[in-house]
Amino acid sequence: MATLLSAVRSFIFVLVLIVTVVPWALGVLVLSIFRRGDPIYWACAGWLTVAIWSARIICGIRWRIHGMENLPSASDRKAGVVLLSKHQSTWETFAYPALLSHPLAYVFKRELLYVPFFGWAMARMDMIHIDRGRRTEAWNKVLKQGKRLGAQGNWVIMFPEGTRIARGEVGDYKTGGTRLAIEAGLPVVPIAATAARCWPRKSFLLRPGVVDISIGRQIRPEGRAPGELMNEVKDWIESEMRRLDPEAYTNPSPAGVAGTANQH
Repeated sequence: MATLLSAVRSFIFVLVLIVTVVPWALGVLVLSIFRRGDPIYWACAGWLTVAIWSARIICGIRWRIHGMENLPSASDRKAGVVLLSKHQSTWETFAYPALLSHPLAYVFKRELLYVPFFGWAMARMDMIHIDRGRRTEAWNKVLKQGKRLGAQGNWVIMFPEGTRIARGEVGDYKTGGTRLAIEAGLPVVPIAATAARCWPRKSFLLRPGVVDISIGRQIRPEGRAPGELMNEVKDWIESEMRRLDPEAYTNPSPAGVAGTANQH
């Protein structure tokens, strides 16, 4: 019965997304004729706010945020950082722009731009879309645009595991984010998020519960090697994931998953 109820609620939630994204995206496209930059970003973030609150009201997905004090203060609009987050679900990609009061610049695969309405609106934002099949070209684009965005105070956000990872599992942490931080002189902020507890990857069957988001302290990149820095990020994230969601992990210690981060 609980699974059936979750399925019905999930269907209603997806229907709300479909019904609202079309007029919202069309509004963004019209607005983009006259405005660029922050107005477009916050217009898109408005729909994402509708999305996560719809998930809360319809499906019972609530959230707790720990460590907001580790982010640059709202008064320091020019303080760029590189956010490196655990990636388990679509939920956190929707939630971060809705919950963080500062423009974010995602690094994402360009195929998302072709998603009707949703992708068309994304294309109007100042973010970094890459062709993952062309690694050298993709990295050069991340470096060039990441430096520009960081210098103007945007928070560049990347998922170092590259794709959504099942609950309780550890992905292959790539060093693109720490390479950018070192090259651009931007501090790194690790983030752990337990979104798969409520919205598993590759699924639209949402379950009620609480998503914990934990934001770690800033890590300065000066004098660090990309792999070493990413290993520190990985160790913090995976330790925090076990603290926040211990029932998901058979190995209570992240020591078994630590290792050299791969270049990307």
